[in-house]
Amino acid sequence: MPPATPSIFTRTHVTAQVASTPKVSPQISQSEADLPKIAQHMFSLMLRNVASDGFLFEDPNDPQSFSLPGCIIAAPSYPANTAGIDQDYVYNWTRDAAIAAMEIAAANVPTAQGSGVQPLIDYINFAQTCQNNATPSVALASYTIRGLSREGWSEQADGPALQTLAILMAYDQLDTPTQDVAKAVINKNLDYLLGAYQDQTVNLWEEHEGFSFFARSVQLRCLQAIKANGIGIPIPPGMDAAITWLQTALQQHWNGTLYVSVMPPPPGSPPPGYDANTDIVSACVYGAVPCTDTKLLATAAQVREQWEDPNSPYHYPINITDKNNLGIGPMLGRYPGDVYDGDVPSAGNHPWAVCTCNLAQLYYTLANQIQNTQSVPLDQLSTTFFSQIGVTPATAVADVISKLQDAGDAMLGAVIYHSDYLELSEQFDGVTGYEKSVRNLTWSYAAFLSAVRARTGQSVEG
Repeated sequence: MPPATPSIFTRTHVTAQVASTPKVSPQISQSEADLPKIAQHMFSLMLRNVASDGFLFEDPNDPQSFSLPGCIIAAPSYPANTAGIDQDYVYNWTRDAAIAAMEIAAANVPTAQGSGVQPLIDYINFAQTCQNNATPSVALASYTIRGLSREGWSEQADGPALQTLAILMAYDQLDTPTQDVAKAVINKNLDYLLGAYQDQTVNLWEEHEGFSFFARSVQLRCLQAIKANGIGIPIPPGMDAAITWLQTALQQHWNGTLYVSVMPPPPGSPPPGYDANTDIVSACVYGAVPCTDTKLLATAAQVREQWEDPNSPYHYPINITDKNNLGIGPMLGRYPGDVYDGDVPSAGNHPWAVCTCNLAQLYYTLANQIQNTQSVPLDQLSTTFFSQIGVTPATAVADVISKLQDAGDAMLGAVIYHSDYLELSEQFDGVTGYEKSVRNLTWSYAAFLSAVRARTGQSVEG
């Protein structure tokens, strides 16, 4: 297929024009009532990273190549248009695209009579294009904006699972021909997953190969969703055995204190400082780990403490400033020994919007669960998690719910306050709070939107 010819400015060129805009923290109301309004705006910002037949991206490595409809780039940043950045994010990551597609599927997108939601239709067709070009397998994590395999990139086994979950969410909003494509994509993903779920894979942060807690969790959620599907996806042989195996494997990550992110056999183990890792929280947000699992809550407490406690060697000074002056935060990073920040030179040790929003969502989801059951999962393992937000065994259930919601609000409040007029980068400076690394990260927006849905029960308008 020859490259398309754009008739409008590509997103990457638009970003180049605004790359030097000063970063200013806006004074934006952060009450619960305002969250849906802010989410509505962030949804529009996220959609700027979604290609259509009339909104194209230019490949920075090939100026004559333009995106296919349905490509969802990770961010419009690349070294030539974002000063101080050494990363090119103008690619379609299976994981990031799936998480963004989930938010499009959750939105109230208007359609014409008898038609489907066009961005989701485009997403499904582009997913199949990537599948057809995937080398060496459908687990390849990153593709060009025309759906070609990205040379030298790794296989990451959470991708096919997340993509399948996104398609299941979107299915009822597709037209009939695209529903057939969706089933074909799902079946191909299932063939891969049922042959690979016991294997090692490159982890969520694309740094280490091993037995990934996050990958196992999203694979389990995917297989459970397929087993319960009502759209005619046949249940492949071995499904029950795979579900049972993954449930057992997840528990093997518990070391008595926390869930370990990656468990490879030596050599090749992650270096010291890889736990407590925020991908354990993400495994609840996107995977099958229940929010009431007190081992999860014990891990989440350590995740928070290492960046909030001023006595921790890993704490972010901005969290202390925010708490004392504004009553917001804390913001979280990926893991305590992180050295990646996307900038030149790379110093690391900065909070991420995705990580912060994911813990906020855990607070909200747990509050919702307690509201439904009137039962608080407070035991010896989860004591610290609850004490961090002022909950004791004597706290009334209604007050527990309120404190969990307040904790999530404070974290989203920090993300809002440190945003660049609600535009979200990948990271924030751990000292100043100003945005860092690539601009307009798709996953940052999607994580914020997902957290707000958990808080309010409301969807944005498409």
